[in-house]
Amino acid sequence: MEYRNLGDTGLKVSNISLGTMAFGRWIDEQASVEIMDIALDTGINLIDTANFYGKGQDEAFKYGTGECEEIVGNYLKGKRNQVVLATKVGLPMGKGPNQQGLSKYHIMQQAEESLRRLQTDWIDLYQVHRFDSSTPLEETLSALTDLVRQGKVRYIGCSNYAAWQMAKAKGVSELHGLEHFVSSQSQYNLLSRELENEVVPYCQSEKMGLLAYSPMARGMLSGKYKTKGEMPEDSRAAKGEELIQHYFTDANFEKVAAYKELLGDQGYNLSQFALAWILNQPAVTSAIVGASKPHHVSDAVEISGWEWMEGLKEQVAHI
Repeated sequence: MEYRNLGDTGLKVSNISLGTMAFGRWIDEQASVEIMDIALDTGINLIDTANFYGKGQDEAFKYGTGECEEIVGNYLKGKRNQVVLATKVGLPMGKGPNQQGLSKYHIMQQAEESLRRLQTDWIDLYQVHRFDSSTPLEETLSALTDLVRQGKVRYIGCSNYAAWQMAKAKGVSELHGLEHFVSSQSQYNLLSRELENEVVPYCQSEKMGLLAYSPMARGMLSGKYKTKGEMPEDSRAAKGEELIQHYFTDANFEKVAAYKELLGDQGYNLSQFALAWILNQPAVTSAIVGASKPHHVSDAVEISGWEWMEGLKEQVAHI
């Protein structure tokens, strides 16, 4: 396992992280524990979760129900110091007007709820889940700074922010002497490369850590999906994963086929190929593997140190 500094901090995180969105949603606690055991045994030290993750994600009105944090919290009893624990705040936790967003009211309330569910006194990386245009950045960063000064949070990060939003947040932090975001969590994979326009250069310029989620395009880059209507039993799409539907385009199916042909007999499967590409992007600190089966972790760890050949890089760039 390789470890990299998270942004401009001294905190070292594994270049493969464990994503937990399936926990308490698609898989039960026992299956989740098995996955976390493998992750820790193989050297993964960053576990990423969110207050939003749980069964409520599949309701007509999507809201957080906290099952995932509870499962992670139960597991970490006696193991807390072995991991860098990251969670998020900002998405709806109910239907009330103040049960979502990045107001000080909501952040302070949800931080306490996450600490309770996670059964811990502190969160290593507390991330805002998405930009909230209805709340001043000064208010959001002030609340996060208070949590750091109270010892309840170690570092703060953002998720799904545009480069201009991160730049504005940095300016506000510097102007008012507030904590600054040390990392950005964004979707990045062989089928979603929009980050390369502005977010990737910004993170490199400002020494922010980049945590890449959905490195296998929510399973699309596994090669298991052949057409829009073909959903293998027990797959994410078959279980109701709506976000993967965005990848079901003719162009993406053609790209997946091309990547599979390019992989040839390299000795790795297509998911490993896609993950290896992410791990070899210079801006990426860690790739978040959203595991719902044990082999998702073991397959990922197998190629954590694989270096891409120059010729392969050039061929991928032309697909």
